[in-house]
Amino acid sequence: MCEAIAVAAAADRPLQVRARTSASPFDGEPTIAVLEVDLGLPWPGPDAGEPLQLGDLPVDRCGMVLGDARALDGFTGLDGPSTDGLADVTYWGKYEDTVHARFGGDRIPQHSSGHGPRGWLDLPLDEAEAVAERLRTWTREGPGDGLMVAVDAHTDFHRFNRAGWRHPLLAGTIDLDACQVLGLGWDPGDHSMRHRGERAYGQVYPATLEARAGGSGTALEPDR
Repeated sequence: MCEAIAVAAAADRPLQVRARTSASPFDGEPTIAVLEVDLGLPWPGPDAGEPLQLGDLPVDRCGMVLGDARALDGFTGLDGPSTDGLADVTYWGKYEDTVHARFGGDRIPQHSSGHGPRGWLDLPLDEAEAVAERLRTWTREGPGDGLMVAVDAHTDFHRFNRAGWRHPLLAGTIDLDACQVLGLGWDPGDHSMRHRGERAYGQVYPATLEARAGGSGTALEPDR
């Protein structure tokens, strides 16, 4: 269900993560071209030497996580339980305005442009499911197909998504097992135009270890 590369890093400081961007051919917005992660460790040898390839990773539309491997042992993914007993309900589609007039729901910006579906955040799980079912029942008994409804439990995966909603690169941090962990989301439309199916189509990107000025090791993960 996932792939990972693990390397040693300094334990007395946060990872410094930088991104170089390029314009997306899908919508022209900035997208990550190269990720650079400063491991904070001296280069193991008398000189810098050639970069070492650690392996490769596909860039999956579900996103990427950078953080302490032990903290990630407890990561809850797409189908995991809510970490706090809460969930978010969103809706969008053909009858969105009619549903809003009848049932309410705030605009939930999920992009730096301010666009996003309508809905309710931070509802108890049972209440979230009940609200979603009222919307589904209304469409079934009324106009029919034309409204999309989603219930997103507060898994760590969803918390990453929320943390990156307003970031131009869909990047956000959450606390996981007392560690700060970085999540990166890939825009699905942009992903489809660029990658054509991840590893199954040979679309993988090398991760290398290189020396920076001063001798600190750095892992590079070109994603695009």
